[in-house]
Amino acid sequence: MIALAWLIPLFPLAAFLINLCFGKRWLKHATGPIASAAIGLSALLSIAVFAEVLGGKTRTVVQLYEWIGVGDFRVDVAALVDPLSSVMLLVVTVVSFLVHVYSIGYMEHDDGFWRFFTWLPLFVFAMLILVLADNYLLMFVGWEGVGLCSYLLIGFWFERPEPAGAAKKAFVMNRIGDWGYTIGMITTFLVFGTLNYVEIFDRVGIASQGVLLLICLTFFLGATGKSAQLPLSSWLPDAMEGPTPVSALIHAATMVTAGVYLVARSTPLFAAAGPALQIVGVVGALTAIFAATIALAQFDIKRVMAYSTVSQLGYMFLALGVGAPIAAIFHLATHAFFKALLFLGSGSVIHSVGGEQDMRRMGGLRSKMPVTYWTMLIAGGALAALPPLAGFWSKDEIVCSAFQNGYPLLWAVGVFTGALTAFYVTRALWLTFHGEPRDHHLHEHAHESPRVMTLPLMLLAVGAVTAGFAGFPPDAGFIHRFLAPALEVSEHEPQYLTIVLLALASVVAGLVGIGVGLSMYARHRPDPTAVSRAAGGLYTLLVNRYYVDELYDRRFVDLAKRAAGASWAFDMHIIDGLVNRLGWLFTLAASGLRRAQTGIVGNYALSIVAGLLAIMVVYGGYAVGVLRR
Repeated sequence: MIALAWLIPLFPLAAFLINLCFGKRWLKHATGPIASAAIGLSALLSIAVFAEVLGGKTRTVVQLYEWIGVGDFRVDVAALVDPLSSVMLLVVTVVSFLVHVYSIGYMEHDDGFWRFFTWLPLFVFAMLILVLADNYLLMFVGWEGVGLCSYLLIGFWFERPEPAGAAKKAFVMNRIGDWGYTIGMITTFLVFGTLNYVEIFDRVGIASQGVLLLICLTFFLGATGKSAQLPLSSWLPDAMEGPTPVSALIHAATMVTAGVYLVARSTPLFAAAGPALQIVGVVGALTAIFAATIALAQFDIKRVMAYSTVSQLGYMFLALGVGAPIAAIFHLATHAFFKALLFLGSGSVIHSVGGEQDMRRMGGLRSKMPVTYWTMLIAGGALAALPPLAGFWSKDEIVCSAFQNGYPLLWAVGVFTGALTAFYVTRALWLTFHGEPRDHHLHEHAHESPRVMTLPLMLLAVGAVTAGFAGFPPDAGFIHRFLAPALEVSEHEPQYLTIVLLALASVVAGLVGIGVGLSMYARHRPDPTAVSRAAGGLYTLLVNRYYVDELYDRRFVDLAKRAAGASWAFDMHIIDGLVNRLGWLFTLAASGLRRAQTGIVGNYALSIVAGLLAIMVVYGGYAVGVLRR
């Protein structure tokens, strides 16, 4: 099956081409089943490839054709199938398939149904190219592809100003990160003479630590753009302006995981680049706590989940930074299930209450939407890292790794962020499903979503419960043995007493967060309104998301607009102005000369005679001058 690995991205590409060519006129609502079936075939083939890798084929290159061949420089369109890429294939295709099926119900009445199911499989195709590539240049093709598709899908409702602005913001901020990726890729080629992963990792020793640090930091800049880390994180919450299934796909299985995958794939480079990993870990920790604090004060249900994603991605980079890449990929996989479930569950709620996203207008929906409630409760528990749910095993392994590998401060940040996470997810679930209805009109019309939407929720809930067991026992589970060859991580003897004590501290922190959330929102002790008033400026700061967007607008966007305005003025008044004035001079001269064109033959004859007389006078004067000499 590994030899057929290239069919995995080709199935969604075929769905894209079919729906693009025939969707609007003929296929219409059939585009949804076509796209879903294509992703389903990719998922089945991904499972078969995963099973074959599990059977012992830990590194296989499937070459399709030679793409670039100039002298000794060669770039192939080839797939690298190893434990890391096989895990990513499994996560991307399975979660994407469930999102596609869910979308058939969610987008049923949208006028752009066929267009949605044209872009959605293209998104998956680009992500699969990124994952399967055996070199940085082919990865960059997928990297740019997911950026393009995110622009198209975030701005799907482009007739509205908010989605159009959010799509543009995502595109511009990702271009900043892509600039870093490009510089890193060019530098890599100049140093190693190749862009192939295996060849580069075999030659790491020929580069100095300073050059490797430059390569890794520029690659990490690209990762911060795609995976929404500081300082390029603010585009992801705004991406909520797109349809909810798009949010689930971006946050769980495609675009934002690309940066984590890039750093994990480049582990040999980062490990040899001095402080590169420490920088990754610190940025991840800061992003995790930064986004978690903002989520405490948001009332848009999708925005809470968006900041949660930014925070959880921070955990993944924290894991990479403390030398635990397996824990990072493990959390990426478990997070894909419970975060997709949280977003699709939020979409189910929004679908039920007529598009409302403000949790302050909800409440009491538990009895109206039992399947959505229980599945979201499972996902919320996984996000809060409650045992034995999936998030407990992967997130706690990250914070344990930080402590065991000598980063106690990052461990403390991880534990505290875990408490904040448990609080804000408790708050979101309570405001949405519990208490008295705060808008009786919305509550009366609320209803459970159709089976095509609830069945994916139930399947994702199974993943949110069971996926974590791949990491049991801690530091020595199936996922560790499976990924170790691809990430070049040596096995070590787990210190179970330390692990249990650290996990206990994390669980206690999570329970404290849940307890505070229930006390505030179920019992009003203390009352949330009183707390927000007492917090004063801090609460205002969190509600306004630390004014990051305002800061960027004033310091960068406005400056860029002024620079663009100056460039426009220079172009209009200097470049175009010079050309226009030259044309004006010719026009002026021509307007004077054209008066000589009277159309009267006598005038022309007189002009000829006058011209001859003038010539004779000139030559006569010249002749006289010569004779006098």
